[in-house]
Amino acid sequence: MGQRIVTGVVAGAIFIGLLVAGGWYYSGLLLAMAIIGYWEFARLNGQAWTRPDVLVGFVATLLIALPGLPFGGELPPLGTTVWLLMFVLLAATVFSKNRIQLENASVLFLGAVYVGMGFHYMAATRELEHGIFWSALAFACIWASDAGAYFVGKAIGRTKLWPSISPNKTIEGALGGLAIAVLVGLIFAYAQPEWLGYGRAALIGLTAAVAGQLGDLIQSAYKRFRGVKDSGQLLPGHGGVLDRTDSWLIVFPLVHLLGLLAG
Repeated sequence: MGQRIVTGVVAGAIFIGLLVAGGWYYSGLLLAMAIIGYWEFARLNGQAWTRPDVLVGFVATLLIALPGLPFGGELPPLGTTVWLLMFVLLAATVFSKNRIQLENASVLFLGAVYVGMGFHYMAATRELEHGIFWSALAFACIWASDAGAYFVGKAIGRTKLWPSISPNKTIEGALGGLAIAVLVGLIFAYAQPEWLGYGRAALIGLTAAVAGQLGDLIQSAYKRFRGVKDSGQLLPGHGGVLDRTDSWLIVFPLVHLLGLLAG
């Protein structure tokens, strides 16, 4: 427990410091996390990183996650990058004479989009006007939901939420996390009413709680399917990058697609 706390405090302080600094300090951190996250995903699914198709996935994850180019110029639209990734992986099954199988291509495509898109929208949130506020709001709602679900579940949880995937989660805990995430969103609206109305704040809290808990279950499901406890060992006591960001990877794209931030 002591190691877990120390790791969490140190990693959290570094992350928050770079979030506040913004620019390529924060974007660089997110890109590094995206690459490590994709590596964890590929390894978890038995894909050796030295294979050409896996290396293509690394490049695609980087391009998808990039918020822009550091020295000017423009990246291809996200849709173009995603389509090119699909095309290259499918073509690889042909040119390798099916040594690279369709199942490999499908897993690598899924991993690059899942990881790359998640980190892309984290970077995009920081680049919005008042980006620190919007990023802090999203993270605070996610973390409030996690903490609320844990403590409420410990205190009064009786009804299992999805025992075959995550045996410790309860419906009472999930509802508690949802309520606390909404409350945190309302606190942000109270602090900056000119940027955020109460109705939209409640929707952001609700979305962060529901999507965040679903993101946690998604990763729990595929780790259980693969028979592993953690996606990696990068953070002592916490697992890998994907273990720490499973909620983030779902919440940030969704709040953007729903148009809930900055407008």
